[in-house]
Amino acid sequence: MTRLPFRKSTRGHGRHLFASTAVVATTLLTGCGPHADSADDGPAPGTRDQFVPAAVEFTNPIDTEWSVPPPPRLTGELERADMLVIGASPLPARLRNRIDSMPQVRATIPLAMASVRVADRSITVAAVDSASYRRFTPEATATTDGVWDAVAAGEVVLSHQIADDLSQPLGGTLTVRQRGDGLPLRVGAYATTLPRVHAIVNERRGDQLGISQHNALVVALRHDDIAEGTRDVRKVVRDRARVDPLHPTTATRGSHTALLTGGAVADAVGSFSYRYFPDGTVAPQREWVNANIRTESVPILGTVTCHRVMLPQLRAALSEVERRGLTAAIDPDDYGGCYFPRFIGYDPDRGLSLHTWGIAIDLNVAGNHRGTKGEIDRDVVAIFKKWGFAWGGDWDWTDPMHFELAALVRH
Repeated sequence: MTRLPFRKSTRGHGRHLFASTAVVATTLLTGCGPHADSADDGPAPGTRDQFVPAAVEFTNPIDTEWSVPPPPRLTGELERADMLVIGASPLPARLRNRIDSMPQVRATIPLAMASVRVADRSITVAAVDSASYRRFTPEATATTDGVWDAVAAGEVVLSHQIADDLSQPLGGTLTVRQRGDGLPLRVGAYATTLPRVHAIVNERRGDQLGISQHNALVVALRHDDIAEGTRDVRKVVRDRARVDPLHPTTATRGSHTALLTGGAVADAVGSFSYRYFPDGTVAPQREWVNANIRTESVPILGTVTCHRVMLPQLRAALSEVERRGLTAAIDPDDYGGCYFPRFIGYDPDRGLSLHTWGIAIDLNVAGNHRGTKGEIDRDVVAIFKKWGFAWGGDWDWTDPMHFELAALVRH
C-alpha cells in the first residue's frame, strides 16, 4: 500500500493530496480565491474566484534518480532576502565569504541560477538547498513542508503566475528545452519564493539543467537601507558579478541578469544584464546588444533585427522557401518581429520573452494565434525545422506564429 503524504498549498487554505512515488495518484485541489493571499503573483491555477474542486491524475512517476534527502524541520527565525549577487560563472568562495563577513550583512546563502527555455519564454530557475533557501522565502512558503518535500523529491516548484500562464497542473509535466531535446520535470507544488525566481529545483536537478553551481548569492542585510547596503556590497564585488536589489523602488524598477543555459544555442547567444521598466519593457546592457544584435536584409521579409547567430540560419531557411516556390506562404506585411526586449505580457513575473534574446520570430501573425492549429504552410514549418528552428505549433498550448532558434546548423 502506498502512503499518501499530505501536502498543504501555500495559497489560502488549498490542500493537495497525492502519492509521491506512485505511478498514478489522484489529487483533490481546492483553493481560496485571490483574496486568500497576496494578489501580487495572481491566483494559482484552479483557484480563481472561489473554492474549485478539480481532480488531477498523476500519470507520470517521480524520477528518484534526481531526489535528495528531505530537509529537516524548520526552526529559528526567517531571513529577508534583500539583494542578489549573480555572476556568469561560480562566485569564488573567497568572495562569498567576504560578503558574508561584512558588518552590514546579516546572512547569505549560495545558490545556482540560470534562465531556461520553456514554451515562448525564458524563465529563471534556482537550484537550491531546501534547508537553507526556505529561510529566505515568504513565511507562507517557508513553513509549508510540502513545497520543500517536492523539491527534495526532484520535482519542480513553479511560481503561481508561471503555472497559470503555462496551464501547468500539479503532477503535470513542465518541458524544459535542453540541448535540442525536451527535459520533462514533474510539477510538485506552486509557491512564491524570491522576486523574479519563477521555478526552483534541487541542486541535483540544477546539475542536470547545466546551471553553474554557486553562481549566485542571496544576501540579507542587518538594516532597512537596501540602497546603501547594495552600494557597500558592490564596492566589494566590483566587476566580478552583478548586485541586484530584490525590492527596487526607483522609477526603473530595477535590474537583473539573464544567464541562458541549455546547450550550444545558449552558449552562442551569450548572457547579459538588463534594466527593466514599469511598462514591462527591457533594456539589455549596451555591450551585449552591440556585440550580438544585427539589422540585416533577408529574403522575403526584407530588413530584420535579430541575434547575429540566428541570422545565417534564418536567411538559409527563407532562401529555401523561395527556391521551393513557397514565397507567397509568408506575408512580409504580417511579420511580427524578432528582437523586441520585453517580458511576456509586459510583466516581470512571467519571464523574459525569447524576443529579448533576438532568437525568435513571429510569422503570419493574423492567422496563427495562440491556442490554434494555425494557418501557416506546413512545408514552410518543415523547412524552418530543417534549419534548426523549433515551432510553437508543436507545444501543448500552441503558438503557430512562433519560430525560435533551437539548434546550430552548418550551412
